[in-house]
Amino acid sequence: MADIKYYDVILKPVVTEKSMNAMADKKYTFLVHTDATKSQIKEAVEKMFAGTKVKSVNTMNLDGKNKRRGMVTGKTAKTKKAIVALTEDSKDIEIFEGL
Repeated sequence: MADIKYYDVILKPVVTEKSMNAMADKKYTFLVHTDATKSQIKEAVEKMFAGTKVKSVNTMNLDGKNKRRGMVTGKTAKTKKAIVALTEDSKDIEIFEGL
């Protein structure tokens, strides 16, 4: 397993209609490093966003999509998505506030 620092775990937030509706329940969706574990994701969220307390982390491994360019076929990169649920007394994550 790779030595992943907490600032390398979270790649970017996922901004979709479904993920925005889940924010009302204090659930935030992120694209994360493919080798990151649930405990590493929890630690990264709590360190990067002050005042947050993580209740649970759900992860999904997404395979790359098949793409064609003429006769040549290939695949896009594999990704991993994490849905982070915060506790009731936790602060909200400020990245999503203006959206």
